[in-house]
Amino acid sequence: MTSQEVEVLVVGAGQAGVAMSEHLSDRGIHHVVLERHRIAERWRTMRWDSLVANGPAWHDRFPGLEFSDLQPGEFASKEQVADYFAAYAEKIGAPIRCGVEVASVRRNTGAPGFQVETSEGSYNARYVVAATGPFQRPVIPAVVPGSAAVQQLHSSSYRNPHQLPEGAVLVVGAGSSGVQIAAEIQRSGRQVYLSLGPHDRPPRSYRGRDFCWWLGVLGLWDASTPPQGAEHVTIAVSGADGGHTVDFRELAEQGITLVGRTEAYDGGTVRFADDLRKNVANGDAHYLQLLDEADAYVERNGLDLPEEPEARAMRPDPECLKNPLQELDLEAAGVASIIWATGFVQDYSWLEVDAFDDRGRPLQQRGVSSEPGIYFLGLPWQSRRGSSFIWGVWHDAKYVADQIAIQRSYLAHNEQEMLVAGV
Repeated sequence: MTSQEVEVLVVGAGQAGVAMSEHLSDRGIHHVVLERHRIAERWRTMRWDSLVANGPAWHDRFPGLEFSDLQPGEFASKEQVADYFAAYAEKIGAPIRCGVEVASVRRNTGAPGFQVETSEGSYNARYVVAATGPFQRPVIPAVVPGSAAVQQLHSSSYRNPHQLPEGAVLVVGAGSSGVQIAAEIQRSGRQVYLSLGPHDRPPRSYRGRDFCWWLGVLGLWDASTPPQGAEHVTIAVSGADGGHTVDFRELAEQGITLVGRTEAYDGGTVRFADDLRKNVANGDAHYLQLLDEADAYVERNGLDLPEEPEARAMRPDPECLKNPLQELDLEAAGVASIIWATGFVQDYSWLEVDAFDDRGRPLQQRGVSSEPGIYFLGLPWQSRRGSSFIWGVWHDAKYVADQIAIQRSYLAHNEQEMLVAGV
């Protein structure tokens, strides 16, 4: 076990940690990146087998490297994404140490910097960047007790339909994970119930351009705060099967039964909120609003992009949307599994500094913590809507690296003044 000095210690070697390393290296700042598993490990082991990125290869990447084995409009598999970050880290010579787990970070007493305890010994770091991202601890709402006669797992533990016991499946979550998992299970021949909460439903593409492009030119990626009341609204978009617009009515036509938010459980019966029609209607409204904004942009800029009136056509409402189920007897319906595609919470229990509110959320502005010397990277809405996306975290890392460089310049000036004064 050793004790090492480092100027900047970065925790996590996913997309945030790799981006941070590039910008620190560009500024000549000595640093080390610690990763408890492999580079981009969550892409490899916390995603289902068939997952692909939700943005096309031309968009979901860093500026300094393209995907070598994909066309720009294709969607990378989870392994291709993980391999991309490993290749990027090698390209920039990132000083990453894998297999090292950070146990604690504490401020030094009577000295600058932080004492960092890890599985390979201790570090003394002047600055610490928490680059562990937003997907740290899976969340399963306390609705159905663990003693219920049904298998329950989080989407991060789901791999494919073959791992599930025979029987129908309830998938909870209207975001990209829930939608894609529900569709895959239904195609395997099972009955699927899909529980929908509030969601945004953008078009996969419109008038020949991917929705990532539309969000860019319309300035929506750069929105600094979410609309009021939509801080935690999920986005239903898919890159599966070459990319397609998520249409819940189409999923119902294929055999999936749509239900409202999963609200309660009693004696083997799951009860749903009476909000299915409202949630679908609000998703439709978001979809149509984006089409309106895109049309206005085309007209305003005189672009030669083909009109697409069929994009506004809506399928007829399925029976499950006209008369939504209010409850589901799991045994009677043959439901043997519940998959909770209900997201994650951040876990900074290792970061023992005064940088969090009473709910454990980081106190930060664009990644600069309320605790001097501590920085965050990869948070949702850290500086904009795109902050937790691949390209967005790269730009946020540049800003954080600039802030560290600024602090270093002040310290350097102080040291020079002390040298001149003979102190």
